Amino acid sequence: MALPMGATAPLVALSRPLAEFDPEMARAIGDEGRRQSEKLGLVASENFSSRAVREAEGTVLVNKYAEGLPGARYYGGCECVDVIEDLARQRLMAVFGAEHANVQPHSGAQANMAAYMALCKPGDTILSMSLPHGGHLTHGSPVNLSGQIYRFVHYVVNRETERIDMDEVEEIARRERPALIVAGASAYPRRIDFAAFAAVAERVGARLMVDMAHIAGLVAAGLHPSPVPVADVVTTTTHKTLRGPRGGALLCRREHAAAVDRAVFPGLQGGPLVQVIAAKAVCFREAAEPAFGAYQAQVARNAASLARAVQAQGFRLVTGGTDNHLFVADLRAHGLTGRQAERALEQAGILVNRILVPFDPEPPQRASGIRAGTPGVTSRGMGESEMERVAALIGEVLRAAGRGKEQLVQAVTDVGAAVRDLTGTFPVPA
Repeated sequence: MALPMGATAPLVALSRPLAEFDPEMARAIGDEGRRQSEKLGLVASENFSSRAVREAEGTVLVNKYAEGLPGARYYGGCECVDVIEDLARQRLMAVFGAEHANVQPHSGAQANMAAYMALCKPGDTILSMSLPHGGHLTHGSPVNLSGQIYRFVHYVVNRETERIDMDEVEEIARRERPALIVAGASAYPRRIDFAAFAAVAERVGARLMVDMAHIAGLVAAGLHPSPVPVADVVTTTTHKTLRGPRGGALLCRREHAAAVDRAVFPGLQGGPLVQVIAAKAVCFREAAEPAFGAYQAQVARNAASLARAVQAQGFRLVTGGTDNHLFVADLRAHGLTGRQAERALEQAGILVNRILVPFDPEPPQRASGIRAGTPGVTSRGMGESEMERVAALIGEVLRAAGRGKEQLVQAVTDVGAAVRDLTGTFPVPA
């Protein structure tokens, strides 16, 4: 390649497009785009961000280092990124009516760790929801850093109703006297009474943290009670129902602002990902739009429709249904593990994830259930009638998987064609 007058070889290398410089990577990214487009994504924690969100993330902000907070950075040249981060913080506080926000966490996991650091000391007792009953890995699992730094005790759902039993939560809290109570879940299909958790926390002298990562979009739209007025700290991801970039954020009372900010930096992270913060700011602006509320209402309607239709296909749902964007199906009566079901459905182009059900006899690698959610398919424009069709396809695959390999092969062929027709009709947002 001939160099322009005065240009150096490094400068030319910096200007080469991806497809030319790294065709292998370009192909892999293209393949992922086609996969997202052609498959039916029912993974409850995934969604499709808007063009504006993606544009904000893919900008020159990737070049900037900005340790610290707006107005108090450890690097020069931060006057523009200060504006960006302030926009993100102000918009997030406005959407949820919070007194303080930190938008720097790279993920929900880091937001949760920052909340623990802000409110607890190593070794303190924390009460949270058990992972097999709908909690999250970062809520004190022994394989997670949270469970290695703090002493976690767990509450479980009622064996009969499979719902949170606040009397049991209070009984454990009175016995264990935790420094912190954690509410929120990653696989709980019902509304959570945050005010009841706050009342228990007050009676035992504990702080309350709420992880609303999964339901943040529903909360923003007023379709789920907000934890912000009653919790000391609220954590969230910015993808999932919020439909923004992959990342995390914290909201808290003003009294905890300094502790939360210190926990994020320098406690857990160095320089924030400014390009992701810009994309978060865009997503928070989207969450304030009337169209976002209509979208969330459709997410909830679609989840209820899909859950009812899957139930009609003969599959038992944990708690009997859903109040939010996801449901969990128990497959034990059909002789399937969650792993078998997940793999069979994926062969047909339907993506869910295996998950433990309450009191599950199987280990996490196999599990007895699958979790499905509707944020992604709703972003593609699907409605209740499509959810009924999807439920029929799920039932066809899972029944075939229980009958044997030959039947499954035929079902995968038939359902795969139907999935391609559906995804072709409802393309991924450009």
